[in-house]
Amino acid sequence: MCVTLSVLALLVLFTIIFGVNCAKEPETLVSSQDTEADANQVPAFAERVKERAEMVSRQIRARDVKDPNVLAAMRTVPRHAFVPLGRQRYAYGDYPLSIGQEQTISQPYIVAFMTQALRLRPEHKVLEIGTGSGYQAAVCAEIAREVYTIEIVKELAKSAEKRLKKLGYKNVFVRAGDGYFGWKEKGPYDAIIGTAAAGRIPPPLLEQLRPGGRMILPVEGTFGFQHLVLITKDKQGKISKKNVMPVRFVPMTGEVQKEVK
Repeated sequence: MCVTLSVLALLVLFTIIFGVNCAKEPETLVSSQDTEADANQVPAFAERVKERAEMVSRQIRARDVKDPNVLAAMRTVPRHAFVPLGRQRYAYGDYPLSIGQEQTISQPYIVAFMTQALRLRPEHKVLEIGTGSGYQAAVCAEIAREVYTIEIVKELAKSAEKRLKKLGYKNVFVRAGDGYFGWKEKGPYDAIIGTAAAGRIPPPLLEQLRPGGRMILPVEGTFGFQHLVLITKDKQGKISKKNVMPVRFVPMTGEVQKEVK
């Protein structure tokens, strides 16, 4: 009897220890394309890994960005590969950087904050207005199924497309054009993100947002002040808007400027 009780006690103890050791972190949902570039062993992804981890820990997670998909994407995408050679040493700093053509790559925290606001899922289709270097598109592509991105500066569109292809992002599609009009033939979109400030939200983007979708973009208001505005469209198509953060982005150009005038 004593032997039997001892055996039972050992089994209970083993079960408790095993259960504690198997406790899981919150699950990160990824799309089928998430690890495309990693699978191809692109060198940039293996470089400066520690710097990306520190960037996420100190600049992003510390500021209450908690979505595990966003944190994983920010740790994965090699930000230095999207920065001009002369500025690559600053790639993981807590600030935006010039990429030429009077455009910038946004501060890492802002990229993460805006991505989290979209609540992306692996099945989602995303539209980005303002490709720039392609960094924001790459972050979204680590989570979503497809990303369609438009850049009005042709030189930037070409270089971003080349860069994204080199890094292995087969689920990102780049177009040179005016983002004011969106990309209607590929819509509707579960999420839309804008990375240049407009005087008001372009109506075509509201039309191309799927019911149940979310959009975030900087909007310039009185006296030149800008705010990130989060737009949601419910299942019945009703639009709601909310200012979520004061920001400073480069201005959106093209058709939207005619409206401002």
